[in-house]
Amino acid sequence: MSKANVTPSLKTARGLGSAKEGTDHWWMQRLSAVALMILAPLMMVLVITLIGEDYATAAAKIGSPFWGGVAFLFICASFYHAHLGLQVVIEDYIGNHAARLATIIAVRGGLIVLGLIAGLSVLRLMLA
Repeated sequence: MSKANVTPSLKTARGLGSAKEGTDHWWMQRLSAVALMILAPLMMVLVITLIGEDYATAAAKIGSPFWGGVAFLFICASFYHAHLGLQVVIEDYIGNHAARLATIIAVRGGLIVLGLIAGLSVLRLMLA
């Protein structure tokens, strides 16, 4: 029996081995970035056209299927992209495992709450 089969590598012993999720995370970041490259200019057009308009006009425009859909997809993509990016930053810069886990949970929870508030606000305008 070889020595490699008897003793685990130092990475495995310290719990630093590959989690086999890096490629998926990388692809999801890229896909959400591409979605944002399409949706962000559309959101800029929406916001620019709403400058100086009253609430009723803005609510009617965002309540339309096209602009409401653009706003809803932008919210979903941006909060998901933010979650992925912040998770990488937290994992890279917080060394303590418990603190890292607590921070990831807090950030994920905050993004979920804020994303739900924003998404439900747009859906409320679309369904009103």
